[in-house]
Amino acid sequence: MTNAVEQLHAVKARIASAEREARREPGAVTLVAVSKTFAAEDIRPVIEAGQRVFGENRVQEAQGKWPALKAAFADVELHLIGPLQSNKAKEAVALFDVIETVDREKIAAELSKEMARQGRAPKLYVQVNTGSEPQKAGIEPREAVAFVKRCRDVHGLAIEGLMCIPPADENPGPNFALLDKLAREAGVAKLSMGMSGDYEIAIAFGATSVRVGSAIFGSR
Repeated sequence: MTNAVEQLHAVKARIASAEREARREPGAVTLVAVSKTFAAEDIRPVIEAGQRVFGENRVQEAQGKWPALKAAFADVELHLIGPLQSNKAKEAVALFDVIETVDREKIAAELSKEMARQGRAPKLYVQVNTGSEPQKAGIEPREAVAFVKRCRDVHGLAIEGLMCIPPADENPGPNFALLDKLAREAGVAKLSMGMSGDYEIAIAFGATSVRVGSAIFGSR
């Protein structure tokens, strides 16, 4: 997997370059290396090369590989970036350090209950369906600010960011601009946006983290 390590360094260099171009502070953007569908032995060299933040799409898949990796590398931070079913809230709270896909009342209630029960407080982001795509997870943009407020006031959740996945066939810029606007209105500081094909554009629009998988690990 030296290839993944080389590609990791290349992506980090491009992030640094995009930060400079956008007149952002060096290190302003966190790289979330998306390791979904890759095995622990593929991920380990990337951790050993210094990468510490990873993203997974499915709770069950992550449970199969990450407990041992986290035991070996205690400072790894694991993000859930795929849709969360309410019946998986217990496992998600136990395993993940950041859950980026809070998008409905039922999930907020379950997470609140589980976090109190386990005494564990993963950081939380609300996923916004910026393109209003019927097949995609995420709260509608017009409901996002009110939903963040309800998460705080009704469920006692500290929402620290917003996340989006723009429509695949659209210019992502307006989606990123919309997420930035909603974050300011909702009073949240973090923006998780940008993937392998568009993370440099996302950085120009204020992303604080980018989720990059295939540009590091190769195609799935």
